[in-house]
Amino acid sequence: MVRHYDERIHERKQMFGGQGEALFHRVLNGPDEMFGKGRVFSHVVLEKGTEIGWHIHHGDGETYLILKGLGLYNDNGITREVRPGDVTFVDDGEGHSMKCISDEPLEMIALVLYK
Repeated sequence: MVRHYDERIHERKQMFGGQGEALFHRVLNGPDEMFGKGRVFSHVVLEKGTEIGWHIHHGDGETYLILKGLGLYNDNGITREVRPGDVTFVDDGEGHSMKCISDEPLEMIALVLYK
């Protein structure tokens, strides 16, 4: 399979009460394309000040691979700055949030896999 950029699903969503809307460029389109092992595999873009609000994962875990920009990542109540090349992970039953704190957009790959 080859899915060209213009054939991918691109959507803006407000996430978990966070400020602004995140832009999602889906890499794979949900569980059917992930052998039922996950639900999100997306290239996510957060403009300055935009955030994915605090949320807790139930039955899955999420990894972010930071590609560009700077973010403020809340990892179960501990807030840390993240930059290109950093990887974050939140496990089942844990919570996190992410906010873009740079003038340039924060770009990351988000992957949610079922436990």
